[in-house]
Amino acid sequence: MKYLILVGDGMADEPIDELGGLTPLEKADTPNMDRLARAGLTGMAETVPAAFHPGSDVANLSVFGYDPATCYTGRSPLEAASMGVELGPDDVAFRLNLVTLVAHGGDLYMEDFSAGHISTEEARALIATLQDELGDENFQFYPGVSYRHLMVWRGGREDFNLAPPHDLTYQSLRPHTPRSPEAAPLMQITTSAQLLFKSHPVNLRREASGRLPANSIWLWGQGKRPRMQTLQEIHGLTGAVISAVDLIKGIGIYAGLKVIDVPGATGYLDTNYRGKAQAALDALRELDLVYVHVEAPDEAAHGGLLSDKLEAIERFDAEVVGTVLAGLETLGDCRVLVLPDHPTPVKRMTHTKDPVPFILYGSRGEFAPRGAVTGYSEANARSTGILVTPGHLMLRHLIAGRI
Repeated sequence: MKYLILVGDGMADEPIDELGGLTPLEKADTPNMDRLARAGLTGMAETVPAAFHPGSDVANLSVFGYDPATCYTGRSPLEAASMGVELGPDDVAFRLNLVTLVAHGGDLYMEDFSAGHISTEEARALIATLQDELGDENFQFYPGVSYRHLMVWRGGREDFNLAPPHDLTYQSLRPHTPRSPEAAPLMQITTSAQLLFKSHPVNLRREASGRLPANSIWLWGQGKRPRMQTLQEIHGLTGAVISAVDLIKGIGIYAGLKVIDVPGATGYLDTNYRGKAQAALDALRELDLVYVHVEAPDEAAHGGLLSDKLEAIERFDAEVVGTVLAGLETLGDCRVLVLPDHPTPVKRMTHTKDPVPFILYGSRGEFAPRGAVTGYSEANARSTGILVTPGHLMLRHLIAGRI
């Protein structure tokens, strides 16, 4: 038996007036997911436990089959694993965003949590400056992709309440700036970074061409390395993960999965959807399970870009789900799980904790439809009355072939 998990990050949403009260999933043209929904089993899954913030880290841990209550220590340690950064037992990893702040009325506001989706090449130059000027035996800075990077505080503290920057767009940063004496090293690093970036050649070129400067860093998602069993140890499965995002790759590494890098996988609307799907089909010739993650719907929703979210959902359906469906017959017996990790409503521009709609499909018909489901949407999934809670049980249902 082969297993495919297809995640359209943040696809789920809420009714939108501009769409006549429909959600993006209801409005988008998704014939392949609709076909799977009619042939398989749909319902809702609670991927974010009540005690947790609705981050992609927590939600994807659940979809991978892990209970966040037993293994979650923070987002950044997972990203560190993907980036090849070794953490000692007392080291704390922080996610470091390159961001654009704007001053207004004596206060600072988050103008863009991605610094205008800064290029990886530009970002690496900025992170290299941080390491050269601020790096020492206590603090190290590691470059990632675009605006997403890493800082490690060796033997540091983790007991801070640091908000994700994508939750703060256009908001004052005053309520979200830690003031405790213990946070002084973080604030000093942030202030030093702002001074270094002010006249940095990268930002001077960006401003000269009318682009947003990366004029600050934002630290968040901190934690120590987690302890997790692999999927082979738990379920006896070999597998791979396909994503453009370090967070997802890092979870895959802790899960004992092979990381497959697909050329042209960007994490944005222009990602190589079809290449990811084809790589998954190729990997399943030798492995048991492949986890395919597409970030584009989530990125669009964080930017409040409805048209981009619709396009991302439609391309996910046509080029990921459609490519997989066309190749399923070459795999033999297989089961497929399709779902978002969490909702990211376009109007809210951030994640919510609401349950997400899922599809379970088995090539042998093991997931029989319940109710008159006409397609894949939040409303259709709710209409079946099926709620998987806690959400990390979804993987067990996929493997067992039943709910």
